[in-house]
Amino acid sequence: MPGLRELLRQIGVAAFALSLTLVLMPSQSSYAQTPTEAVEGPLQPKVAKTLTNDSIVRMVKAGLGDDLILQTITTQPGSYTIDADALVGLKEVGVSDRIITGMVTKSRRRMIEEHEAAVVVPEVNEIGVYYKDHKGNWVAIEPEIVHIKSGGFLKSTVTNGIIKQDKNGHINGRESKLTLQGPIQFLIYVPEGVSAAEYDLLKFRLNSSSREFRTLTGGVFHSTGGADRDEVPFQPTRSAPRIYQFTLDQKVGGGEFGILPPGTGNVTNGGKIYTFAITE
Repeated sequence: MPGLRELLRQIGVAAFALSLTLVLMPSQSSYAQTPTEAVEGPLQPKVAKTLTNDSIVRMVKAGLGDDLILQTITTQPGSYTIDADALVGLKEVGVSDRIITGMVTKSRRRMIEEHEAAVVVPEVNEIGVYYKDHKGNWVAIEPEIVHIKSGGFLKSTVTNGIIKQDKNGHINGRESKLTLQGPIQFLIYVPEGVSAAEYDLLKFRLNSSSREFRTLTGGVFHSTGGADRDEVPFQPTRSAPRIYQFTLDQKVGGGEFGILPPGTGNVTNGGKIYTFAITE
């Protein structure tokens, strides 16, 4: 029967085509990626967990030895509560003194590191005196020549009778070129081996054509006899090696001022002083 033969032939062709398609088609497993393969990239380093008081208590209750716990405290980041109540609580649950000491030491180191990281070291690298302007920049104060003249003698009982010579300083001109308004932040970059405590902050007495102050040789000795009457107390704080800072507020009042480096009073003439005026 021709019709039946033709129908069988067509069915055979279709079956052959289907089998060929199945052979040529790649299996799903040959190209499909698992979800993990699709999302994972290069292996990322694991971040160490920050230990707390509870972490330490769990390790102690698990029976871990002191040496192992101390090593963990040393090598892993920690954020511990170390006030009096917390320390008593640790002791009550069986944490040893060695471990508690390790926690306290780690906490103190962390506080020091955080403080040091927060301190901004000024970009100053030349010896001198600076003030901070309204933009937050440190500006060098230009020094003036100070002329030192002897002015009488004072005797100190605390120096076993050694005679200290009183010095009068004169700066030409009645006014400084630099005028500032309080509060003012100052910075002193000192020479190697020198402290800012060796500097003198002075308020000048004004003459018709000059500014004058009185101090003692090198600023080493201060007397109630009048040599310290021109000195203004200030408290410089060390913020970095050789760098000290302090602030003068409105309490200091207005006038002409100068910052005298150590040793200036030991010369007969030609020293320097960093001068400025403060307006009230």
